[in-house]
Amino acid sequence: MNNEDILKYVDHTVLGVDARWEDIKLACDEAIEYGTASVCIPPCYVKMAREYAGEQLKICTVIGFPNGYTTLLTKAFETLDVVEDGADEIDMVINISYLKDKKFDDVLAEIIAVRSVCEDRILKVIIETCLLTDEEKLKMCELVALAKADYIKTSTGFSHGGATDHDIELFFRYIEENNLEDVLRIKAAGGISSLDDARRFIEKGADRLGSSRIIGLIKGQDSAGY
Repeated sequence: MNNEDILKYVDHTVLGVDARWEDIKLACDEAIEYGTASVCIPPCYVKMAREYAGEQLKICTVIGFPNGYTTLLTKAFETLDVVEDGADEIDMVINISYLKDKKFDDVLAEIIAVRSVCEDRILKVIIETCLLTDEEKLKMCELVALAKADYIKTSTGFSHGGATDHDIELFFRYIEENNLEDVLRIKAAGGISSLDDARRFIEKGADRLGSSRIIGLIKGQDSAGY
């Protein structure tokens, strides 16, 4: 797999709390130049990015980010707002507290609510794997599929761990065993620090990679990032 192939999997990400418009604009330019799957940016910049880039790239943004404990109505309204601003893809963070409390119906309800608002746009569900047991991760695979979201995503990149081989393998095995290949896909995000990491996650079953580093790695300008 060459670098051009890897780039097609990448959501080129700028989500730092200190990100400025110049950072967002540069990310859009890079995403267009390098042919990434999308650019993933804060909600407040979606409208500006859409006006700047037009239809040259897919614009992804985040909902309930990074902690996930806003209410269902808040997440639904936030989603509606960015959809109206021109977002093509939505990455939402689940309420991890609800999952830990086994309030599975509530977790499912908020994913369904966001799914309803974003309609046919791609929906990725961030579950923050570093905080979960394997049992909880598998339960989230079930709930994400039930809610008809498109992707289960490992991480925000803002907790104490990111994507791991174990988690990608766990998700992929669940998808295969439950014949969900045409229903549920995997996004690996957080801590992808090399092109070898990117290739390995793709080979293990990831269909998307969330990273601020990959274009820099290809340019030979590696720096710490998401």
